Amino acid sequence: MNKGFFNTVLRWLFLAMGVALAAKIVPGIHCADGMTLLVVVLILSVFNAFLKPLLVLFTLPLVILSAGFGLWLINAFLLWVTSRLVEGFSVSGLGAALLGSLIISVTNMAFSTLFGSKIKVQRGGRERPPAPKPPPGKGDVIDV
Repeated sequence: MNKGFFNTVLRWLFLAMGVALAAKIVPGIHCADGMTLLVVVLILSVFNAFLKPLLVLFTLPLVILSAGFGLWLINAFLLWVTSRLVEGFSVSGLGAALLGSLIISVTNMAFSTLFGSKIKVQRGGRERPPAPKPPPGKGDVIDV
């Protein structure tokens, strides 16, 4: 099995667990069923891959000045937008979006810490062999 595919599925599972936990804990977040959860996870994944980097770029001064608090707001916004796109998934307001975003982030961080060595994404889908080292004394020479 391709390691990149396995890593993606593992990340989706972590995200699904975070969204499900947020829906159970936060009174303002509701997820109707498992199929709705799957759609929410897919949309959030697409948002995190494409929309979130643009939002971070445009709000970079806010993110820097707030020491990362801006990222939490961006995550809450993406969660709220997802609730507007998916029928059966609702986020009632800003407070629910902020708390849900916090729960999802903490869940993802916890699972990534536990399984971090297994989910390192490698570019190109395959491992590269280490670069050969030049023999001692035969490396680059800098004349001064």
